[in-house]
Amino acid sequence: MHRGIAAQVSYGRLRAKAKPYGIGGNQQADSGMRIRVGAATDVGRVRKQNEDAFALAAEQGLLVVCDGMGGTAFGEVASQMAVATILGQLNGSQDTGEPPTAEEAGGYMLRTSRLAEAVRRANKAIFQEAQNDEAKADMGTTVVAAWVSGDIASVAHVGDSRAYLWRKDHFEPLTRDHSFVEEQVKAGVLDRAHSLQSEKQNILLRALGREPEVDVDVSEVPVQPGDYLLLCSDGLTRMVPETAMSEAIANLREPDAICRSLVDAANNNGGADNVTVVVAEIQSEGWRRWLSV
Repeated sequence: MHRGIAAQVSYGRLRAKAKPYGIGGNQQADSGMRIRVGAATDVGRVRKQNEDAFALAAEQGLLVVCDGMGGTAFGEVASQMAVATILGQLNGSQDTGEPPTAEEAGGYMLRTSRLAEAVRRANKAIFQEAQNDEAKADMGTTVVAAWVSGDIASVAHVGDSRAYLWRKDHFEPLTRDHSFVEEQVKAGVLDRAHSLQSEKQNILLRALGREPEVDVDVSEVPVQPGDYLLLCSDGLTRMVPETAMSEAIANLREPDAICRSLVDAANNNGGADNVTVVVAEIQSEGWRRWLSV
């Protein structure tokens, strides 16, 4: 695990010794709600490089985790591109084009629609880069993002990185993997317990950068003070059961400590993949932030 100090808005370029980078943006979140955040990442015990990437923009209430794929370091390129594009779209440092119309928003809040559009633009950027450079043809990335405003968390995801909500000892998944194994579970071919042992867990049905367009799953989740949002790559979910994730939140409560504990648990259980965890505690007023990576 490496450590870094984040700028006001920051994202990690996550190799074993990589440094976090700052991206401009000073947007204030709703005064009635604050979040306290933490993050941790590690290359694991098997991989030679860390292709995960993450973002924390606490003043905006924005959290992002990406898990790159493609080998020869290009998974890292894809995940970093996704993080940079999403942040750039949402903090105004990139051209965002026309805002979504009510029809395009599909009944969701404008903020939710903007988050989904930022993910779609990240997909286009990665796809175009892959088309322009044959060496990068196989690169892609998952993404899961949460954008908290007032008492609503807008959640968007593609792939098998996940978001969870913890509330009063109840731990609930907010996303469903876009994977072959998850479809087998949905169809009744596999039960959940056997799916965790499947050799096909790494087969994704949806990822950023593989096609010129991508379907982005979105949801709007009511949140309240005392809740915790947890975003992670599959390096956590394949190594650590959900019961242990919930217990870490219940016992530790401090976001950085939760993240470090879960990364350690993943590595102690074999560390088969890169692992990244981001946690946000919903509080009632003001803003504080700590980042440890």
